[in-house]
Amino acid sequence: MKILVTGGAGFIGSAVVRHIIGHTQDSVVNLDKLTYAGNLESLLSVADDARYAFEQVDICDRAALDRVFAEHQPDAVMHLAAESHVDRSIDGPAAFIETNIVGTYTLLEATRQYWSQLDDVRKAAFRFHHISTDEVYGDLEGTDDLFTETTSYSPSSPYSASKASSDHLVRAWQRTYGLPTLVTNCSNNYGPYHFPEKLIPLMILNALDGKALPVYGNGMQIRDWLYVEDHARALYKVVTEGEVGETYNIGGHNEKANIEVVQTICALLEELVPTKPEGVAHYQDLITYVTDRPGHDVRYAIDASKIAAELGWKPEETFESGIRKTVEWYLNNEAWWSRVLDGSYSGERLGQA
Repeated sequence: MKILVTGGAGFIGSAVVRHIIGHTQDSVVNLDKLTYAGNLESLLSVADDARYAFEQVDICDRAALDRVFAEHQPDAVMHLAAESHVDRSIDGPAAFIETNIVGTYTLLEATRQYWSQLDDVRKAAFRFHHISTDEVYGDLEGTDDLFTETTSYSPSSPYSASKASSDHLVRAWQRTYGLPTLVTNCSNNYGPYHFPEKLIPLMILNALDGKALPVYGNGMQIRDWLYVEDHARALYKVVTEGEVGETYNIGGHNEKANIEVVQTICALLEELVPTKPEGVAHYQDLITYVTDRPGHDVRYAIDASKIAAELGWKPEETFESGIRKTVEWYLNNEAWWSRVLDGSYSGERLGQA
């Protein structure tokens, strides 16, 4: 099978590409615009594989999409290309509307035209898998409630509203045009190659540098944490075994308050890097509480029983094992993250090289 992965140079997308090349016989076409979050250095381990190809393309560019479909003739699309940082969506929502809504629409139309011209066998086997987020559901009120595949949408930020819109578009293209789509909604991912603006890598790298560890509000916002490589396995399960028209929630079964996550990182660094930056007695002393984010959701938690029962997937990593692997990865891969921090990784330059 040949799979077109949009956003394949991003955090989750690159994990999906590495999983497919490393653990299956399938081929991958990585389609990525290479914005600030796209980093081809996350794919160096597969870049020379004969089953891997890269196309620097914006999903809003219909002509370029048509060319890619015509040249590569994929058997499935895994759509991960998206603007995904909530804070950035609050400061500048326009890019989120353009990429997440207009881009998804453009990709759906290019896919529909390509799919409609396939022979009956390839047409029946084709899949369009849209990867989304649990943030479309809003937040949970009760301490025991969980998001299920039938939870009503109630997005709180420009980011989650744009993702909710893209989810609706995908389902509408399946209902109206018969395009064979699947949707997954995942909880918070973490792990290797995570862009340093996100909570976990930001805390690791700030602590190593002796900088403040900013925690929103009282730090009691709860998230369900999913190790990115577990997520990549789940996504491949869905695109290859999932039922058309279905939605699958993917979670890590690891609910943690943000402050608990930060404290865990500090404790691991005390163990793994006992020699601290000058003036720092304990990493935990760097924790600083800052003004909460506007519209900040309080609690997310996924009920992932459907994908477990129907597709046999469950996470392999606990939060404790996954966060240790993540901290150790950042300690061992300074060359990767230092180039991200200083901007020298520049995905656009890499794409032209």
